[in-house]
Amino acid sequence: MVDPAPPPAAADTAPRPEDIAALDRAGRVAALDGWLSGLLTGALASAPAPRGRRGQPAPAPGTGIALVAVGSLGRREPAPLGDLDLVLVHDGRPGIAAVADALWYPIWDAGHQLDHSVRTVAEAVQVAGTDVKAGLGLLDVRLVAGDADLATALRSATLAGWRQSASRLLPELHDLRRGRIRTVGELGFLLEPDLKEAYGGLREGQVLRALSLAQLVDQPPADAEEAYALLVDVRDELRRRARRGTDVLVRQEQPGVATALGLADDDVLLRRVSLAGRRLAFVADEAWRRVDAALVRRPRARYRRVHREPLAEGVVRQGDEVVLARDARPAADPGLVLRGAAAAAHADLRLSPYTLKVLAVHAPPLPEPWPAEVRWSFLRLLASGRSAVPVLEQLDQEGLLVRMLPEWDHVRSLPQRHPWHRFTVDRHLVEAAAAAAALTRDVDRPDLLLVGALLHDIGKGRPGDHSEVGGVLIRGIAARMGFPPADVEVLVAMVRFHLVLPDVATHRDLDDPATIDRVVETIGGDRALLQLLHALAQADGAATSSSAWSPWKAHLVAALVGRVAARLGSVTVPEPVLEPSAPQAETPAPEIPGPTRPVTVGVEDVVDGQQVTIGAPDRPGLFSLCAGVLALNQLDVRAARVTVEAGYATSVFAVRPRFGRAPVPGILADAVRAAMEGTLPLGERLAQRERDYRQDGSRGAPPKVSWFDAEATGAANSLVEVRAADRAGLLYRLTAALAAEGLDVRGATVETLGADAVDAFYLADPSGTPVDEGQRGRAAQALLAAASGVAPDPVPR
Repeated sequence: MVDPAPPPAAADTAPRPEDIAALDRAGRVAALDGWLSGLLTGALASAPAPRGRRGQPAPAPGTGIALVAVGSLGRREPAPLGDLDLVLVHDGRPGIAAVADALWYPIWDAGHQLDHSVRTVAEAVQVAGTDVKAGLGLLDVRLVAGDADLATALRSATLAGWRQSASRLLPELHDLRRGRIRTVGELGFLLEPDLKEAYGGLREGQVLRALSLAQLVDQPPADAEEAYALLVDVRDELRRRARRGTDVLVRQEQPGVATALGLADDDVLLRRVSLAGRRLAFVADEAWRRVDAALVRRPRARYRRVHREPLAEGVVRQGDEVVLARDARPAADPGLVLRGAAAAAHADLRLSPYTLKVLAVHAPPLPEPWPAEVRWSFLRLLASGRSAVPVLEQLDQEGLLVRMLPEWDHVRSLPQRHPWHRFTVDRHLVEAAAAAAALTRDVDRPDLLLVGALLHDIGKGRPGDHSEVGGVLIRGIAARMGFPPADVEVLVAMVRFHLVLPDVATHRDLDDPATIDRVVETIGGDRALLQLLHALAQADGAATSSSAWSPWKAHLVAALVGRVAARLGSVTVPEPVLEPSAPQAETPAPEIPGPTRPVTVGVEDVVDGQQVTIGAPDRPGLFSLCAGVLALNQLDVRAARVTVEAGYATSVFAVRPRFGRAPVPGILADAVRAAMEGTLPLGERLAQRERDYRQDGSRGAPPKVSWFDAEATGAANSLVEVRAADRAGLLYRLTAALAAEGLDVRGATVETLGADAVDAFYLADPSGTPVDEGQRGRAAQALLAAASGVAPDPVPR
């Protein structure tokens, strides 16, 4: 950087823009102020002397006129080769046009870009009250030369007008911000960011200051001010090196800017810019949520009860945020962070800033390996798709994500220099997980897909092939998360081979048997792994760029997968292992015939919740009634199976209480009896519950129904599998829809992985005839409607 030169003070000294750009920031301000002050003195001297009004003396020279700087010069941070934003303020005297001409023309003649206006105080306030951009600039009013009292009056009036007009102007300002996000992108994740206009750029800091001046939010925190100062420094060096008024940090200028700022290399520069932009964006997001809440007009009341809606154990919805429940104990509940984050993402909300702070301070380290409940919450968070992105950023900004995944720190804001990539490594991984959430219906193990997508590039930025390095890292991460050894090996294979399908599809002959043999050998003949790698390739490509995943490339990969799948053959539907629990309610007498035996309920504590075994005389729709009773008692079903022997059905459910209250066998048994007798309106009660808990609505990809008749066993002659977003009462509605179509559920396997339910039902027609094509079609439509939440309340036969 060049040392500042003494500022020119004479009116006839006209520094060129290049001369000003060579100075440091303080030097630029001093040089411009001195020159402009001299210009105003000369302009006043050459203009006709003002006359006093009748009976009053003429005003003294230099009074009633002030030259003020606004915008960047007003903030004392003029950009090299930037515009000069100036306002000539006057008290309404005639002849002001001559003064203005004498002032503006020398500036143009010197080659400077000028944004200028001539206003009285009243005119300036009127403009600020109707033009949000002009109003923002006037908030940075600073006297350069002339009447100090007039400049002070302008500043005071502008601030008062801004506060008065905030409710009308701020929505427009927020719309402008949303437009910048759509058109310019996010500074924190771009490889060539616009330092000024990008989301998280310099505009963000300026608007934050405007919001605080409107007295709607507090002053920006110190770390946000430091982030803003860094971006100003980078902007100044960029403009000085580029020798033009640009704010886009293009690739070719990054090494020089890094050297000028004393940084090791351009990667360090881009990483610091990314972290600064993310911090500014995060603080601005929180501020805008406060502003939006403050601007919403609510009915006035002396006492207003705050509505708090339970979302999960320990967290509730309050307004548009997720906050801690009154009985939450963050220091004693390791799963609360991820449980709250999952609930927020699933409801498309954010955690409140105060809640984040409390969790950051008091949340204990996660046990290793993670408890099943913690892993479940993590999967549910990832399965929320796009809604998970801002929540993960919240966890990241408060240091909670790195605390759970220490390996994440190495890829935070790590730039990727490949021209296909549009995001930093960490944002690319989050985007890949969000894209994978829309593909979970296509794989047998959506939980492994989500985790693999989030961590497939975790090895980047370290020596060696990132796929191999990542395979080593994820082995430890997956074991720490509590995945069983077999699942750990699948995740390792996903990370190691996540580029195999795209590389082979685009560089090898798909008609060559050797090509197919190579892929089969690489994946060890595992069709489930092939499914996962195909979905991961799609998610990875979508999170990279349209160039990385074109329709042509997608077609080639799909063709390769089809050929490999044909070589491998089919795969059976997996079954969860559940054993009946000893009944804790009424014990049945074995000698009583099945149809007359009483209802029994057994509850047993297991690692992740409880296992509930319900025994009852078999009848059409019984399994559906049992599932509905569990949902009504706020029990989330994780897995289930049903067997029928001698007219007596035994249904085994793995459940977890949504709000921590363990199931009571007697209450469940009474409810099952009432449902069987028709005195408990399950459909009506569950519909009301879904209205009360809006977060249970279906999200993500549409449901999918598949038939596997060849795999049906025993008395069943058809097997149908439903993949859908999990929600309260889903199992009840699916089985009730089948019963309404006259189909008997002879067996079932239910598994919930993350936020996805994978339910397989073994069906038979009560008449003993095979399920025909027409029945399958009607049943499929009924299942899709039930899974989508658009079907009327089913009434099982």
